[in-house]
Amino acid sequence: MSSLKKYDKEFLTGLLYDMLMIRRFEEKAGQMYGLKKIGGFCHLYNGQEGVALGTIRALDLKRDYVLTSYRDHGHALACGMDPNAVMAELYGKITGCSRGKGGSMHMFDAENHMLGGNGIVGAQIPIATGVAFKSAYEYKLGKTKDMGVTLCYFGDGAIHQGAFHESLNLAAIWKIPVIYIVENNQFGMGTAVKRVSAVEDFAVKAEGYGIEGRTVDGMNVLTVLEAMKEMVEESRKTGKAFLVDLKTYRYKGHSMSDPAKYRTKEELENYKQQDPIVQLKTDMIGAKFLTEDEFKKMDDEIKKRVAKSVEFAEESPEPPLHTMYEDIYAE
Repeated sequence: MSSLKKYDKEFLTGLLYDMLMIRRFEEKAGQMYGLKKIGGFCHLYNGQEGVALGTIRALDLKRDYVLTSYRDHGHALACGMDPNAVMAELYGKITGCSRGKGGSMHMFDAENHMLGGNGIVGAQIPIATGVAFKSAYEYKLGKTKDMGVTLCYFGDGAIHQGAFHESLNLAAIWKIPVIYIVENNQFGMGTAVKRVSAVEDFAVKAEGYGIEGRTVDGMNVLTVLEAMKEMVEESRKTGKAFLVDLKTYRYKGHSMSDPAKYRTKEELENYKQQDPIVQLKTDMIGAKFLTEDEFKKMDDEIKKRVAKSVEFAEESPEPPLHTMYEDIYAE
């Protein structure tokens, strides 16, 4: 609870609100998928809210950037994207953030510096490295006062991709301000980390490229925020890259088609006891920053907001036929 002293009530309330927004949004997305309102792939973020909020709150999104994998709804909302645009994209509607062409795996908002989810495992890693290179290059040319920092998220299953190793090597050599974040939710699809990785401590892999590796508890949003603030500041000043093993857990299967029978109920319940939303709520109540009634009021407000996003998506038009030929080539 001592970490709460560093923050005021308004900031903490906003943090709790945004995590709860992601949770309720994902629950509703899962419900709508079950009703066949949403098609295609859909990877939910339930349980990992502390990672997206704790890391993105350490950024200045006027100069910093976010790129992530196909489990991207939480990052999109954490970057300030409109829930209406996110839900409409899930529905494949023209009012979606990617005009209904990307769906669940391709949330994108250039204005909020959310440069996309990516449906290809690990493909965002070299792209994020390029974005960070751009920030370092502009700084060296004197076009900016300081460097923008890029956060690149991927799962524990993607860390074995060749692009990961190539990117870390370039980031170290060229001093690129990028922070590689492994959202280590213990499973690559349905396979436990220990079954596919010779080295389970992913932070150790950073040593092979001369960059710093850190391990952080991703289930506590303030722990994540404090660790990330320090890394972002150092990366911005020096162009230093980091590899962060953020230990987290997803409460749902890999995707909506995954019943997650490869894990025990006991394991799931153990991680639910560490829920990032419950932890912050409990600490805030203990510090007299929040009451149960205030939390319920917040929750009710969020549920109504999410319901409105569904209403917006339902009422939005399908993409006109001619749009299938648009957004293909860069202008």
